[in-house]
Amino acid sequence: MMTQMQNVIIPQVDSKTIGKVEEKANTPKSVSVEKFSLFSLADVTKTILHHAFWLAEQKQQLSIKQYKKLLIDQGWMGEEKRYLKMATVFRQFSPQDLAQLEPWTVYQLANNNQKYQSVIDALLDLSAITQEAVRSLVKEKRTPRQQKPEKPSIWRRTKNGSRYCQIPAIHEEDEHTGVTLQKMMDSEGLSAQQIVSEAIILRQAYKEGRLVVDESEFSGEQK
Repeated sequence: MMTQMQNVIIPQVDSKTIGKVEEKANTPKSVSVEKFSLFSLADVTKTILHHAFWLAEQKQQLSIKQYKKLLIDQGWMGEEKRYLKMATVFRQFSPQDLAQLEPWTVYQLANNNQKYQSVIDALLDLSAITQEAVRSLVKEKRTPRQQKPEKPSIWRRTKNGSRYCQIPAIHEEDEHTGVTLQKMMDSEGLSAQQIVSEAIILRQAYKEGRLVVDESEFSGEQK
């Protein structure tokens, strides 16, 4: 289906030419339909691709010094990389093959070729490459992101940026934790925060082997 690249005549275009066609693609909607049509978009896309292929060819044929001078003369020093990448990504196509695509779509596929490689490969099997066809392929090839389970966090932020910990609500049928905590607060005159802090210190000591606990009694209290 694809046109043989050897038969494509690539015209020389400079920064002014590309600038004009890109400006044409970005023309406000207030411009009359007669001056701005789908055909003008095709011209923009083809001109951009012609330039990309021509630039890649010049880089192969010219010496480093000559190529650098060409970029300076054309006003493309520092801007050439994206066009060279475009020429590489679409090397199996001709400008005419992709003429029905919006310029932005061509840039998007080329600049994110790893992400859209399956889409680009699928274009080779199409009898006609249209904007709608590419849009459908992108939607079809898009792999849904697997949402990572949120890691539980007790940290919260205040308005001034400092953080504090907030223990989530504790739901128990026998309300053992809440009842016990309230009794400690009432009898000892301590805040819930103080008691929880002491409990965490004791548990850490137990886990590190610095505290011996009768596990049978502890298990019995939890029943």
